[in-house]
Amino acid sequence: MSEPVAARHWAAHPRSGGTLLLALVVALLPLAMPNNYAYDVAIQVALNGIVCIGLNLLIGYAGQISLGHAGFFALGGYASALIASRWGVPVWLAIPGACLAVGALAYVIGRPTLRLKGHTLAMATLGLGVIISIVLTTEDRITGGPDGMSVPPLALFGLAVQGEKAWYWISGALLVATVWLALNLIDSPNGRALRALHGSEIASQTLGVDSARFKLQVFTLSAVLAALAGALAAHYAGFITPAKSSFLHSVELVIMVVFGGMASVFGAVIGAAVLTMLPQVLTVLKDYEMMVFGAVLVATMVLFPEGLVPSIARRWAGRKA
Repeated sequence: MSEPVAARHWAAHPRSGGTLLLALVVALLPLAMPNNYAYDVAIQVALNGIVCIGLNLLIGYAGQISLGHAGFFALGGYASALIASRWGVPVWLAIPGACLAVGALAYVIGRPTLRLKGHTLAMATLGLGVIISIVLTTEDRITGGPDGMSVPPLALFGLAVQGEKAWYWISGALLVATVWLALNLIDSPNGRALRALHGSEIASQTLGVDSARFKLQVFTLSAVLAALAGALAAHYAGFITPAKSSFLHSVELVIMVVFGGMASVFGAVIGAAVLTMLPQVLTVLKDYEMMVFGAVLVATMVLFPEGLVPSIARRWAGRKA
């Protein structure tokens, strides 16, 4: 293969060229940001993107629905806040500690839960999210109850991370790293096993794929990513409430995944970006905001039934052919 052809192949590959393009967008986007509000929205996009990448691995590749991921998001924030404030652990250690704790919880819960399929699995994960929300609301001595609790600031090298610009670079770098790790997972033997599992669980089992193990692994990984985003969101805001674990938040995350395109890592990022920014744009419509928002969702699913990124990619490939 000649060097120009090899270079084009490298640039066209999502794991290399796609990740590099995303990194360039993250690096150059501040040039177009007029104020701190724009930085705040970009941070929310990055954090939602991290959650949606993990959720997309679970739904789009492993074929397992979850309506309780907002619970893992909130648990990550609360666990990190409690570890840092109650035990005096540095925040940069409390965040990975919270992710490990949430991952262990997801592993224990996932063993019996993932034996279910279809709507029964959706109901089970919905119930899990409701339980987490109730616990966070009622255990006011630990979590502060419905009013929430304050969260200590993140400090690196003895300096507190403050301001939207600093948090933008942290969240943007973690988003790029999450995309790169997800694409590497998909291209690995484990990723091929996940795709086979999504295509047909019975057929994959006949080929030697341990479906229970792979589903449990990706469920745990998606919970860890949700906890990471939740912990970062809590330390960024300096405050967290049980609203982060609500059923509505879980549904919003699933909608982002479906909107961008299931079984597409960049689809998860695009879905998170569009549906995080769209409500901010539609605020000028006031009373008609939710009506227009719903119309946009319906129109997108009608025109792009596979989600934005897969549908556009398919049409582009067909036009080139």
